[in-house]
Amino acid sequence: MTLHLHFLGVGSSQAVELGSSGAVLERDGQPVLLIDCGPETLTRYQQRYRTIPRAIYVTHTHLDHVGGFERLFTRAYFDEALRGQVRVFAHSAVVPLLHARVADYPNVLAEGGANFWDAFRLVPVTRGFWLDGLWFDVFPVRHHAPDTAFAVALRGSFVWTGDTRPIPEMLSRYASAGELVAHDCGLVGNPSHTGVDDIEREYDADLRSRLVLYHYGSQSDGAALAARGYRIARTDDRLLLREAAGAAQGPKVVHG
Repeated sequence: MTLHLHFLGVGSSQAVELGSSGAVLERDGQPVLLIDCGPETLTRYQQRYRTIPRAIYVTHTHLDHVGGFERLFTRAYFDEALRGQVRVFAHSAVVPLLHARVADYPNVLAEGGANFWDAFRLVPVTRGFWLDGLWFDVFPVRHHAPDTAFAVALRGSFVWTGDTRPIPEMLSRYASAGELVAHDCGLVGNPSHTGVDDIEREYDADLRSRLVLYHYGSQSDGAALAARGYRIARTDDRLLLREAAGAAQGPKVVHG
């Protein structure tokens, strides 16, 4: 099993030229999971894979991460082979926000007779979820407001933080087995996002060596981060990952 993380976009909400931040986990060259679906993400996904995603994980509901859902609804709903086949995984705390953001418009079709979620299989999650024999951990991050943003991780392979402030306490648990860590980072931090000074203050040398930075503000900002010695993701990068360690075992369950 060969795993890659393919970055479809790496920019902040204002960095349109870099694409909306999002990535695809590939297994043996085939897409397994799309992470986030911003305004340009669906176009880039279709250009790469010649189809629409069958599984999506939503980190949070800012529009640069979910703005592609309206077009995806139309594509999935009007193809009977695809209708109801696109799984959307989202933390249970995010589900009401996602519904309000993309699904609650009156009469999703002008003709009526359709609900937004008819096109999808919505899967609320808490600790994580199974997909194609792999267990993905889900955990909270620090973005904008509590309980609104959640990272996703494949043990031993990768962590995708989504938009976040530094989270050393979470990464000490979910990135403790040599995982590549795709991390939100710009040149200057703010109350919702990590800056490079935060990276250098909060994370030790081992973790910094495994970071791949994305969600930066411009090509020049990315170049400045790289000049400081950090690995940055660029649009259409496809990074080889370590094979997941024990991912198929899922969470531990103790029976009484």
